[in-house]
Amino acid sequence: MSATGRLITIEGVDGSGKTTLATSLLERLTRHGVEARLMREPGGVETSERIRELVKDPALTVGARAEALLYAAARAQLVEQALLPVLATGAWVLLDRFVDSSLAYQGVGRGLGVDAVRELNRFATGALTPDRTLLLSLEPNLALARASERTAAAGEAPDRLEREGADFFARIRAAYLSLAAAEPDRIRVLDAAQRPSAVLDQALAALAEFL
Repeated sequence: MSATGRLITIEGVDGSGKTTLATSLLERLTRHGVEARLMREPGGVETSERIRELVKDPALTVGARAEALLYAAARAQLVEQALLPVLATGAWVLLDRFVDSSLAYQGVGRGLGVDAVRELNRFATGALTPDRTLLLSLEPNLALARASERTAAAGEAPDRLEREGADFFARIRAAYLSLAAAEPDRIRVLDAAQRPSAVLDQALAALAEFL
């Protein structure tokens, strides 16, 4: 393991299977002898978890710019308090969402512009860049159906973003694929319509050079 660990981010629209992949990937990497930590965004540390409650609360009105700033603030605290210290030990971090989420959701989905949101997050993260990003690609209607089933099973109401319609998530998916086309060395697209074990195999293949 190198002196500096690996930052592996997992991206995709809600319902694409990010949490399932992250959990399975953590278990498999541990079996490979890799010291790894699983974190999520927004969240991971107390300040960021409190911001998570704000941005997801369907009872609140949060404008597009405020939304982008809140996500960036949560991200800045996570990077400073958790990501950089863990990476400095040589451990890997598996992170459920990172800057690419803001580029897709706020930059494109909310119409703020990818470049403006990228610059905001460059400041928030100190320009921290993932070693590899695993992008779970799934048709929006199927992703929405999965997300709805998950929410119903948990007895929860949809959060602010989950209440958006299929057109919104279609824009998000297109934005993600555009980001992947621009950075193919970093972002690897996985077919999230396959069974979880097959998605895990794709992820491991995308990380093989680091193992």
